[in-house]
Amino acid sequence: MRILSNLFILMALAVAFVSCKDKAAPASDATEAAAESTGKEYTVSTDAASISWVGSKPGGEHNGTVKVSNGTLSVENGQVTAGSFVIDMTSIEVLDLAGDEKGYLETHLKGLGKPEEADHFFNTAVHPQATFDIVSVMTATDTTYNTEVKGNLTIKGITKEVTIPANITVNDSIVVVTTEQFMINRTDYGVNFNSKSIFDNLGDKFINDEIKLQIMVEARAGASAPSSEM
Repeated sequence: MRILSNLFILMALAVAFVSCKDKAAPASDATEAAAESTGKEYTVSTDAASISWVGSKPGGEHNGTVKVSNGTLSVENGQVTAGSFVIDMTSIEVLDLAGDEKGYLETHLKGLGKPEEADHFFNTAVHPQATFDIVSVMTATDTTYNTEVKGNLTIKGITKEVTIPANITVNDSIVVVTTEQFMINRTDYGVNFNSKSIFDNLGDKFINDEIKLQIMVEARAGASAPSSEM
């Protein structure tokens, strides 16, 4: 009986550990200013920059992309020291749906449907852009990536501090940044629609608070960002 009891305890701890890994801890308010630009400046190639996202709910998930409008990185002594990015929230795209379903979800995420639903998610008519400003860049201790980038992420006018695991390579002509998949908690930024941490009695109709993100950015020395306009 004692062995069985200990087994149940170990199983409960394992489930709790996995659950914690699958959740984004509440983010801290941003308290540090963005790093000052020093050294050589690299301009983000918007046609070679992408942010992938995954949102989930009981029984399924959706995935898509959002575009980077513009950005710069500063490099000194072969290391990224500062940078800032503007994210075009009006470019949110859903990749796992097609036709009317795709159009409906994109419209809902952007808040461009019914007026009473405008603030369910990102309300892009009011908040068309999000931003990320680098605060510091540190060498990672985890061997699966080489850098930890701490920065201030602003969505819907709310700024929080996030730390992003990334692999960064630098040479004279190009900087390539590829992040590991990381999570943010959408409710930190006032994106509260069908969150069970905000609303009671949702049953299985809730949407998970965590959004998984992954970023790929190329920035080139002495280059102007390509126009996103056709």
